[in-house]
Amino acid sequence: MYSLKTYGAAVIRAILVVLVLVVSAGLWCRGARAAVPGITGGAGTPTFNLVASAGTTSQPDGASIYTWGYGCGKAGASAGLITAVPPAGFVPAALAGISTCPAMQLPGPTMVVTEGDTVTVNLTNELPVAAGNTSLIFPGFKVGTRNGMAGVLTREAQRGATVTYSFLATKPGTYVYHSGTQPELQIEMGLYGVIVVLPKTPAAVCQSNALGSQTDYRLSSAAYDSPRTCYDREYLFQLMEMDSTIHANALEQVRECDAAIAASPQAKCGPIVVKTEPYHPNYFLINGRSMPDDMDGPFSPAYPSQPYNGNPHLHPGETMLIRAVGQGRIQHPLHIHGNHARVLARDGNMLLSAVDQQSLAGPLIFTFPTVSGQTVDALFQWSGKGLNWDVYGHTYAGAPAGPSSVGNGDPQPCYPDVNGFFTRASNPPATPGVTPNYGEWCADHNKPIPITPTDPNIVANGLWYGGTPYLGLQTIPSGSAQFISTPRPPGFASQNPSAGYAFMWHSHDEREITTNDVFPGGMMMMMIIDPPAAKIDESQ
Repeated sequence: MYSLKTYGAAVIRAILVVLVLVVSAGLWCRGARAAVPGITGGAGTPTFNLVASAGTTSQPDGASIYTWGYGCGKAGASAGLITAVPPAGFVPAALAGISTCPAMQLPGPTMVVTEGDTVTVNLTNELPVAAGNTSLIFPGFKVGTRNGMAGVLTREAQRGATVTYSFLATKPGTYVYHSGTQPELQIEMGLYGVIVVLPKTPAAVCQSNALGSQTDYRLSSAAYDSPRTCYDREYLFQLMEMDSTIHANALEQVRECDAAIAASPQAKCGPIVVKTEPYHPNYFLINGRSMPDDMDGPFSPAYPSQPYNGNPHLHPGETMLIRAVGQGRIQHPLHIHGNHARVLARDGNMLLSAVDQQSLAGPLIFTFPTVSGQTVDALFQWSGKGLNWDVYGHTYAGAPAGPSSVGNGDPQPCYPDVNGFFTRASNPPATPGVTPNYGEWCADHNKPIPITPTDPNIVANGLWYGGTPYLGLQTIPSGSAQFISTPRPPGFASQNPSAGYAFMWHSHDEREITTNDVFPGGMMMMMIIDPPAAKIDESQ
């Protein structure tokens, strides 16, 4: 048998051909663009009513896995629309109406609050009798509790009872929450989630963004109370593993207990005792799903208990806030292609220069370690810099090489700002959503694509999909010279207005890009760079 270690690169390149063509056809990506969906509990003093209960989740191999999860009530209950409380002076254009909160979901609902809020979480235990007590812990916060009974780490809710937790959201960032009762079992079974704390007063400079006239789906305009943390789009990725044998053993004991109680209502069940070592996870999840399910739409009816997906989209020149979270027992190296990301913070603690306490001091990384229980916030951008040809397709007969200037006949000039990109800071400035090549790296303007394409490991298989090596079809004014006829591979003769670049984001642990030991699967998704004119609808 051939090993994935030996043939991994070749196999990945082959599968990317299929992935890229399917993405281009819209079979996996239709309506699959989500930002950070979640729930809110009101302004100033948000209250969340969570219920821990049992259900099932699905895997791409057809398996239905017995799971415990947090939700917003019994079947049919609703937690209301996603209407994140915006920070002062910032009103997102469209946050409401994305979805309601399922009765049980994996991972648990993302709770969105604002810095300075007094947060209350009421947890009701509707787990099976055999599961016993359950609880919540909130690392990074000073938590007060009411009701319930004493447990090892916090107060716990007995079956059918409710325990209340409250804390002050003291600073912005991304934080985890999870069960504090028998965590080696209950977290494995699915009792975990994320809290996003938005900055109360993000810097005014962050109000000006690269989105232009496109709909604004951000939860805030900045990740932290700093002008250096502005962003244009944001995505949350929770990485978790699952050992289906543990889930099956838990289900067996639950059924035995339920049968005993059905035969004699006075029967007592001992607590579940499931061996969690040795640990052999066989499913690897991003936001509760495995590839290719994670690239399907958020809140898809195909995954009623797995509402969140992983399908990031970006325009050139925009800044993406990545919220990466390690929820499992083991470390998951999330590897990103296309560019490095600048780390802003870990566990809500900004990494700032010791000299001025203002400058970002976090490292540039291309692999998120996603340590168990740790969150990492980072900023990611893509411009095409370094590809060494004009990805916007402006090359035409007779065009001069390199950056353009007024009067040289270029129908779509590129004016570099101090950093070399065509942006609002250029002179004259570019307008996001209007200027076709907003965000372009001007040093590559008017350069033809290479006759021999660059290494396909850099971008998904040959650096194009959808029929063109360019980032969409650009408009050439009437009377201007047309594009140079550049050699293209067979089957890629026409240009597609919606064509972009597909970069694979995945775990760098090879077993984790499998589903029950079958490749491809697991922790893998595509990050799509869309042409500037393409609309990115993050509400679907």
